[in-house]
Amino acid sequence: MGTGGVDGAAPRGRDADASSPPDPGPDPAAAEAMDARLPADLLRAVLQRLPPADLARAACVCRAWRGVASDRAVLEAAFCAPWGVRRVIGEPATQAFWRVASLGRFALSHAVRRGDTVPGVALKYSVQVTDIKRFNNMMSDHGIYSRERLLIPISNPEILLGSTCYIEMDHNAKREVAVFHPEGRPHGKVESLANAVSAERRSRRILESVRRSLHVDDGTAAYYLSVTDGDPRAAMMEFSEDLRWEQQRAGH
Repeated sequence: MGTGGVDGAAPRGRDADASSPPDPGPDPAAAEAMDARLPADLLRAVLQRLPPADLARAACVCRAWRGVASDRAVLEAAFCAPWGVRRVIGEPATQAFWRVASLGRFALSHAVRRGDTVPGVALKYSVQVTDIKRFNNMMSDHGIYSRERLLIPISNPEILLGSTCYIEMDHNAKREVAVFHPEGRPHGKVESLANAVSAERRSRRILESVRRSLHVDDGTAAYYLSVTDGDPRAAMMEFSEDLRWEQQRAGH
């Protein structure tokens, strides 16, 4: 059978793909030239409207774009835009913080008061008990007794509209989040990562000391520390008083 015209035909399929020149990808020189024609304020106005993931990609285009895309104000605007947050104050440990603008990056601060319980706090903010415990790195409900505040996951994004949030490293929750304080601003200075780690180790040493001295579990030790403002000696005295009272009642 003849093969007329077949031998001279253009290659197809894989052979055709193999013979085609590779895609050179974006030309950095062309990107630099394009940027030179864009006014700086226009470039900034465009980039700060990108979502964080696209903003990170834009930073890879060229040096000029990276300079704008890495600017603190541009990063903040992209991070705040999805939720209508007015401002985010503070600096994160790394710029990777800005790349994910999910609702999980935000939290509401609840100051723990005497009589608070995890179910009660969950009911107040319309969130699940398990979500509060997971967000705050709590193994049990007793963990609330060793905390001055709880981070509450945001269940209703409308809470964040027009708000000002503060980037904080919570040493109990072991997470860095943008915290919304309903009372307006955090009490005292926002902790740095180094201070948070140091405070966590110090609190853990005190808790371990009280737990071993009283021969109780972590939750009970944390409770007596909480009712004595963290004073280990007073915590042990308080426990001894309660134990003596229980023994007297049992004897009657």
